[in-house]
Amino acid sequence: MAVTLFRKPTIWIFLLMVGFTSTASADFGTWLHNKKMAFYRNAAWPDPFNEVDALQTVAPFEVMKTNGWRLHNTIGHELFRAGDGALLAAGHNRVRWIATQAPLARREIYVLEGANPNETGARVAAVRDAVAGLAVDGVSPQILVTHSVPATTPGSMATKINRDRFENIPVPKLPTTTASGQQGAAE
Repeated sequence: MAVTLFRKPTIWIFLLMVGFTSTASADFGTWLHNKKMAFYRNAAWPDPFNEVDALQTVAPFEVMKTNGWRLHNTIGHELFRAGDGALLAAGHNRVRWIATQAPLARREIYVLEGANPNETGARVAAVRDAVAGLAVDGVSPQILVTHSVPATTPGSMATKINRDRFENIPVPKLPTTTASGQQGAAE
């Protein structure tokens, strides 16, 4: 046994390191600790990174949801009276829905800026007055000014698209053959 022990060069190198180096004994504990940590880290490899990967995967969708809610909660030009910035009836309904029905984390009202700072200030004041007249549960929604115009479609165009779609739906009919190739019920 002693003969084979001294023939292995790795054991000789290890014994020489431990025996002839005074600082190696102090660093050996650190080295051993780092090796154990590396072993356990490698043994548990995918688990520590799964949560970070999942968060990075979901992050773009969270940005899209936030931008979608921002556009949905924007009070646009068509909801204000031209000139003085007073809210129209549809604007009051939109403000009421955002302040009372939107999820609590999404209760922010974005006011589209007007043609000049006076009009923008009048719009913000009109929205603030509309919110003040509501019975809001908890904290009242934050009112912010935005310059992003939400995409809208005129009602006449939306009606035309829907009517064209309904006119071009094919008439339903039963197939002439069954799945097995025999004559079907539509003869």
